[in-house]
Amino acid sequence: MGLMLFPGDDDVASPDVSWSYTGFSMFRKWLARVEGFALAEMDGFGGDRQWSSVSTTLAPLLNHPDDEGDLTPAQCAAMLPRLEDILNPRESDDSDPVLRRRIEDVSELVTVLRVCVDKDVELLFG
Repeated sequence: MGLMLFPGDDDVASPDVSWSYTGFSMFRKWLARVEGFALAEMDGFGGDRQWSSVSTTLAPLLNHPDDEGDLTPAQCAAMLPRLEDILNPRESDDSDPVLRRRIEDVSELVTVLRVCVDKDVELLFG
């Protein structure tokens, strides 16, 4: 069983990105660390820290039910610059397979978000 994020454009040829539920959880934990906080501290993820206390354009993705609902084209557009920043080359250990996988995940997500923005459709979770 897994999770897929895809544009709500009814086009089966549109790109998507998918994870196992465990993989999506690990991806979001990694993104939260990149943004400077621990997801486990957050309300809804085992902690009591309120989402209003963090400043990240990735909050709609990080604080979203795993397998239902959607994100608006405006939310997708707001997240794109930050995700693209994460993709920019930086000093890192290219031999780290976990980091390589996370960067691949971000790249696939950026592709899907661009379709959502370009077609003005929601990002669906399913």
